[in-house]
Formats: sequence, C-alpha cells, structure tokens
Amino acid sequence: MPGRTSLTVVLAAGEGTRMRSSMPKVLHPVAGQSLLAHVLGAAPKGAGAALAVVIGPGHEPVADETKRLRPDAVAFIQHERLGTAHAVLAARDAIARGADDLLVAFGDTPLISAATFERLRAPLKDGAALAVLGFRAADPTGYGRLLVEGDQLVAIREQADASAEERAIKLSNAGVMAFDGRTALEVIEKIGNANSKGEYYLSDAVAIVRQLGLKAVVIETSEDEVRGINTKAQLAEAEQVMQTRLRKAALDAGVTMIAPETVYLAADTTFGSDVTIEPFVVIGRGVSIADGAVIHSFSHVVQASIGKKASVGPYARLRPGTSLGAGARIGNFVELKAATLEAGVKVNHLSYVGDAHVGANANIGAGTITCNYDGFDKHRTDIGSGAFVGSNSSLVAPVKIGSGAYIGSGSVITRDVPDDALAVERSEQANREGGAKRYREMKTRDRKPKGG
Repeated sequence: MPGRTSLTVVLAAGEGTRMRSSMPKVLHPVAGQSLLAHVLGAAPKGAGAALAVVIGPGHEPVADETKRLRPDAVAFIQHERLGTAHAVLAARDAIARGADDLLVAFGDTPLISAATFERLRAPLKDGAALAVLGFRAADPTGYGRLLVEGDQLVAIREQADASAEERAIKLSNAGVMAFDGRTALEVIEKIGNANSKGEYYLSDAVAIVRQLGLKAVVIETSEDEVRGINTKAQLAEAEQVMQTRLRKAALDAGVTMIAPETVYLAADTTFGSDVTIEPFVVIGRGVSIADGAVIHSFSHVVQASIGKKASVGPYARLRPGTSLGAGARIGNFVELKAATLEAGVKVNHLSYVGDAHVGANANIGAGTITCNYDGFDKHRTDIGSGAFVGSNSSLVAPVKIGSGAYIGSGSVITRDVPDDALAVERSEQANREGGAKRYREMKTRDRKPKGG
C-alpha cells in the first residue's frame, strides 16, 4: 500500500500432528510449493514491508524455508504454545519497531491472496484500529462468529459461548487480522488468558479495541481463500482449489488444454503463447514452456525449460536440469535429466539422455542410452551438432561425439568420436574387455559408491 509501512507476522509454529507426518505442517506442498511459500508469496513485499515468521522449537527446516523464500524475513521461536496472541508476541521485538500496519496471518492457509491482504489493510488507512478477515461458512460449526453492528465489528463469539441466535450467524472468523501499528502492541499485550484452556486468544483483540474506544471492522473473503490445513484430506482439498485456479489462469492466458481437469500445474509454471497441453500431463515446479510448444499426454515435467515449438511426449519424462531448444522433439518413453538439447534435436523413442549436451539438429535413435553413472560418479556426454546416433547405442560417459559424426546402430562408445567420423559396432570381445577394464578401475578406488 503506497505510503504505509507494514509488518506481516506469519504464525507457523504448529506441530501438525493430525498430518501424521514427521515434516512440519507448513512445509507440506500444494501445487509444488510449501504451504508457507504460498503465504509468504502473498504477504506484502518491497520497500517498507517487513516480515516475521513465528516457528516452533526445533523447526530449523521452517526457518530455512523462510530464508530461502524471503531473505529479509526474521524468524522468532514460540517456546511454549499458549495461544495465538502469545504466538504473535513471540515477534514482539519486530512489532515494537512500529510499522504503520501489522498483519497477522497463518502459515497453513495457502490460498490467501495478496489482494486480500491489501483489502484488509485499507480500513486502517481510514482510521480503524483493527480489521478482521471473515467469510460466510457453508457450515459455521466450530468457527468463531463475527458479530457486527452497522459497519463495526463488536465481538467475536466462540462456538462454545454463542447463543442459539449467534450460532445461526454464518459470518465466521478466519483468524487473519490487520492492526493499526500505533496501538497494536498495546492491544495484544492486554489480551488475557481467563478461559478454560488458560491460553491467550487473538480473537479477544476485538473486545480490547472496543474497550479503548477504537474501531474494529470486518473484511469479507471467500471460504476457499482461508482454508486452513490440518489433515492430509484438507491438504488434498486445497490442492484441488489451487489447481482449479491455476488451470483457469492458464486458459485465460491462452494455453490450450483439451481436458484441463486432468492437467496438474505448479504455482510457478510459466507459459508462452499458443502452448498446448494434452490430457493427463503433470507439470512440477520450475517449468517454463515457450511459444507454440506442445506437451503430449501422460508426460511428466519438473524443473525444465521447453523451447519454442518444441514437442514433448506422449509418455515422456523431463527431470530437473533439462533444457530443450526451439523445435526439439522428445518422443514416447524418453527420459531426460540435466540435459541441454539445442534447437532441432530429435530423441523420438525409448531413450535416456542424462548429464549431457546435444548440439543442434542431432538425431538420437531409439534405445540410445547415455551411461552417465559408473557406480561412483556422474559423467557428461557431449554430442555435437548434426550428429546421428543409431538405434540401441550406449554412450559410456565421459565421452564426446563430434559434430556430424555417425554412430552405427548397436554401438557401445567408450572413446571420443571426432567430427564427421563413423563409429561402428564394437565386437563382443571388445565390449567384454572394455567393461572389465572399467570394473577394475572402479574396484581400485578407496571409497564407497554413492548409490543409484
């Protein structure tokens, strides 16, 4: 918001015991990103926007994820779990610096948007001391009800304390709040723990604000946007909502999806114009797809760059580090990993190309394998532009195939092949001798294999 500073405090200290996982709850993924990543991505950023994340003791992975996503963020530890207001005060030092707006959000609400945070801040500029995010619950059972008189929020009534009339109210508390930074610390410090659990609830801030003669208001959003994740079932529901959003955004941007409900996207997937995605495609994080590219059915793509008018699949797998040049063709049952394929390269059938560079317009025949792992280390294969590798060939790395070279079908290549050279099938005896020599070299190394 122009002209106003902000501090966003994200509460991420929960253990997530109902997730039945050793992983901290906020690190579980939706659309290829952690729950926490989605929230931090929506939080205000840029000049004048500070960020604090409250984590539990021993949750260093959450702190690491925070720093990876927002290096400007500060992590605070909530050593005891004594309620939401107690959690916010774990970041007291950051709050005391006095931002214009204090936002309190939760690390397990991945569907919240940047626009909602901005709407929540708007009433503070107009004089409100507190803005509470609310939603109309299809089934409000268990939620605190927001009691409104005119344009003001007068109370948050928890389910156990609500009258029959109040329980009929569908306007429910999402828990996300925005405080005027000038009075935020005073309000939160006044919250007590006179309740059955002896905990400090942030929802009591409404009563404190009213006692101080200040104004509290409600900003409404959709129920989907404030879904909290406590179980794997709720995680799956959030994934469905996010996928619907991502598919709609892709379609609105001009991507052709024949059966969008069968396509799975990541939150950071980027598309050029006139891209086509056929049914039953899974796209993981870190994927960019350039103009005119086609991803055919049953393909799986993660951390890869796909060039203009490239064709992938069907039944192709592009693993991390793959880059396809313009017009490259990757066919059925082809797997690529950490491989750069320049413009016009063809790998049409049943091949594995890993830790490799393939020059422009090279052709890799069916059944070709780059043998990149010797049991200890990964090695690279370089294939020059215009090279032709015949079917059922094995290229034993480290090895270089020159530009314009021709590799006969069924060859096992263990030595570099010069430009424009012809390499033909090695004899069975030579294959055995070469394999034995490589095995002896491996056995003499004084270290253990790293594993597959």
